[in-house]
Amino acid sequence: NRVTLDVCDQGPGIAPENRRRVFEPFFTTKPVGKGTGLGLSISYGIVRDHGGELIALNRPEGGACLRLTLPAA
Repeated sequence: NRVTLDVCDQGPGIAPENRRRVFEPFFTTKPVGKGTGLGLSISYGIVRDHGGELIALNRPEGGACLRLTLPAA
């Protein structure tokens, strides 16, 4: 009774020190002027408000994933 969607890339993954902070408001690894650090924080709040979960993972073979889980309609 839940739906899960994984969105993954083939990049270097998320550094361990950043993985626990990616959903914090204003946290970004981009240079100044290249992002506000609000996108994942806002997304996390919307998903949570709808009874879901959003988590950041690193794939064993490399790359990062965001896993979105929501209640099924």
